[in-house]
Amino acid sequence: MTAARGTAVFRTLDDLTALVTARRGLYVRWSLGPDKDLSTISSTDDLTGVRMPGLSANPLDIEDWWGDRPARVWVARRLYDYSHLPRVKDPGTRPWVLAGREAARGPDNEPLVTDVEPLGWIGLRVIDEAREVIRRLRGPWGPLDRGGAVGA
Repeated sequence: MTAARGTAVFRTLDDLTALVTARRGLYVRWSLGPDKDLSTISSTDDLTGVRMPGLSANPLDIEDWWGDRPARVWVARRLYDYSHLPRVKDPGTRPWVLAGREAARGPDNEPLVTDVEPLGWIGLRVIDEAREVIRRLRGPWGPLDRGGAVGA
């Protein structure tokens, strides 16, 4: 982020979790960053090339059904699910936190966010911490990496 848009960097999973528990309407976006994204406030569907009315992002708000389970695990899961994107999209792809308004839904049922307020980058250490939290959980699942070809 540039100085004009803030220089915040969330350096620990606990720092990010504190933000998520204190404020609603937050999203994580994996991209080249707000400087590039805020010029159009539009994402493009990779499959069809259709421009969508907002930035594709994933909600960080903790759902009521999560109950009193650890917020840290919730946040770790939200980060872990898309941690493969730097490998499959662009090595410069990084996660950042934003506040905004959901304007529509994309083809993967993801929120498309407008009225974007960038809040800060998510540091690489946070992603490593998230992976470690998930590694300790039982369950045979991984990030939502769709590495296979259509019809494979």
